[in-house]
Amino acid sequence: MKRKITIAIDGFSSCGKSTMAKDLAKELGYIYVDSGAMYRTVTLYAMENDLISNGIINTEKLEAEMDNIHITFKFNDITKKPDTYLNGTYVEDKIRQMEVSNNVSPIAALGFVRKALVKMQQAMGKEKGIVMDGRDIGTVVFPDAELKIFVTASPDVRAQRRFDELTAKGDTVNYNEILENVKKRDYIDQNREESPLKQADDAIVLDNSEITIEEQRRWLINKALEVINR
Repeated sequence: MKRKITIAIDGFSSCGKSTMAKDLAKELGYIYVDSGAMYRTVTLYAMENDLISNGIINTEKLEAEMDNIHITFKFNDITKKPDTYLNGTYVEDKIRQMEVSNNVSPIAALGFVRKALVKMQQAMGKEKGIVMDGRDIGTVVFPDAELKIFVTASPDVRAQRRFDELTAKGDTVNYNEILENVKKRDYIDQNREESPLKQADDAIVLDNSEITIEEQRRWLINKALEVINR
């Protein structure tokens, strides 16, 4: 039997990390965990419980509520991808909306939020055979991961991808607003005190600005198999 490894995929927002991680996990028969969805779910909880307003977070109350936030993933037989649930309720569509995108970075920068979610993520990855994507997977969550990928692309390319994704869902969105959101999230992610976004020293960089999804898929599988078969 081939050995199982931990694969950490980090990088900037809207680089397609979740899609590539889901596809890679499916190819390898691994478990996929979308850490970004977990931060979005905490953000949604804060929004729905009036714990964030105009960018101002009621940190004291949110911290007290963290034990009441239970995040799970269930495999969707139709889409063949995992859906996100908050306290047993399906929230996959809600957490992808622009309002959540506009509030997620400040929530994700909170130390107590990161500490709680990192603990959950590490528990999920104990048995290996896992692909997880996010901002600090290779640096904080799984610093000993056997394979670390750091994904990047230009802000313009990422904003267009996000615009196309939301438009395809029927949402009415503004490209310039999305571009500003991408740049703002980049700044917050890279400059926050708690677990800032940075490339792990032993990560392999993938700039997917100009490559096709199929080229990316083959590249990822080859990198994974190289490590698994060592």
